[in-house]
Amino acid sequence: MSKIVVVAEVEDLVKWEAAFRTHADLFRSQTITKPINFGKLGGNQVAVCFEPEDMAVCMKILESPATADAMASDGVKRETAKVFVLDKTFEV
Repeated sequence: MSKIVVVAEVEDLVKWEAAFRTHADLFRSQTITKPINFGKLGGNQVAVCFEPEDMAVCMKILESPATADAMASDGVKRETAKVFVLDKTFEV
């Protein structure tokens, strides 16, 4: 199953994390049922990794006004957001 990684800059890491943790319903609507991994780098960069059950549904909602509103209220600098679909693997 493919995963998605989103990287972006945020205005305030503490505010972002607190707000991010309130979006369980939005993530469920994107067919995400497994734990979401995320990390922070430096003063204002975040990376989020999740595995949706239905990629088409997830991508549609990821591009929706509801997601844009959530990101804005969390302090995500939308113009810095990059979405990567991890659809390949390399066995070692």
